Amino acid sequence: MNKSDSERIETILQNMGLSHTEEISSADVVIINTCSVRDSAEIRIFGYAEKMREYKEKNLEFVVCVTGCMPGRDKKNIQGRKMDWVDLYFPTKEMIHLPLWLYELNPNLRKIESLEGDYLAIRPTVQKKYQTFVTIQTGCNHFCTYCVVPVARGLEINRPLRDILDEVYAVVENGALEITLLGQIVNHYIAPDPENFSKENPYTESDFAKLLWELNQIEGVKRIFWTASHPLYMTDEVIDALTLPKMANFLHLPVQSGNSEILQKMNRKHTREFYLDILEKVRQKKPDIAIGTDLIVGFCGETEEQFEDTLSLYDLCDFDISYNAQYSERSGTLAAKTMNDDIPKTQKKERWLILQEKMKKIAFDKNQKYNDKRVEVLVEDFQKGWCIGNSREMKKVSFLGSPKMIGTLQYPKIYKAETWMLYGELEQK
Repeated sequence: MNKSDSERIETILQNMGLSHTEEISSADVVIINTCSVRDSAEIRIFGYAEKMREYKEKNLEFVVCVTGCMPGRDKKNIQGRKMDWVDLYFPTKEMIHLPLWLYELNPNLRKIESLEGDYLAIRPTVQKKYQTFVTIQTGCNHFCTYCVVPVARGLEINRPLRDILDEVYAVVENGALEITLLGQIVNHYIAPDPENFSKENPYTESDFAKLLWELNQIEGVKRIFWTASHPLYMTDEVIDALTLPKMANFLHLPVQSGNSEILQKMNRKHTREFYLDILEKVRQKKPDIAIGTDLIVGFCGETEEQFEDTLSLYDLCDFDISYNAQYSERSGTLAAKTMNDDIPKTQKKERWLILQEKMKKIAFDKNQKYNDKRVEVLVEDFQKGWCIGNSREMKKVSFLGSPKMIGTLQYPKIYKAETWMLYGELEQK
């Protein structure tokens, strides 16, 4: 989502007559788009901002901005005061004021009219024409006790269906083959303008399932991913929509813990058993789908037995990949206010390493089924003769090819499967 927000900021900057540069020393404006999901992310921001201070001391007209989740959650400007040399410090939704603020700081920039309304209405400057993020929702109403998102991004806001469809039509006309839908709880999307759904739409209850059907009708779209979802909203209709022809063969469904008591303390509003039932329904509909998840180890009060429940859940779910994190207390969350972060860092890291090793072993074993099979790959990069991209299962694939293949769909046959890479070869013509 931060990448998508950055693409919107780039649109604003281009309209002001600015262009992208890789050389900071030649820049007029630097905007640091921050993430606050973990403490380590914010620590890196302070280090990067300090480097910008050195450039500012040499050039007083050099403008430094910090936006994103850090300013969003920093209601009392505590973190902002630590970077008093930063010119602009603002949450994401206030990027609509950026043209006026930058012009006031540097009148040499092109003056444009102030933007009004929702920042999501700004069309992103897409970095890869063939592969596009489309934000359908931002913010969250769930208040998981560990999570800073509702503080940083606010409550849930859903984009109008018409705006989403218009953006998808535009990026497809520009060459997009793959669309990734973004939202804090993307499968809880509720259209503010449901009258814009087609009368032929077969779904009647879930607006998210309806949206997926609408996108599947757009000629030119080849693959549709989404992130991130919540188990509570994996309804029968959403699960059925996984079988639509343009859907990726991958589902990212965060669980966070394998123990129901910890899930309750996290305010996840679902149990271990509920999650297992949902995955069973998913695999009944789409048996070969790849499943990814998010897991947090070392949450407040987590015992060894509760951590063992997470390990056993991993085995039962047979995940293809998991984004594992050591619990990081975030100020402003309910956990920080009411719970004791009592698991030592060494123990968190030990549990994390155990989980990582389990993930690697299972990922390697599961990838062996791709040997001697052809997979569909959207080529994203070319290095030293090798094309690299993701399959429909979100498996990284590498094969000998040419730079002309970037942005195209190719179908290599896999001859070697490793933990994080499948190696293939194209059919000789």
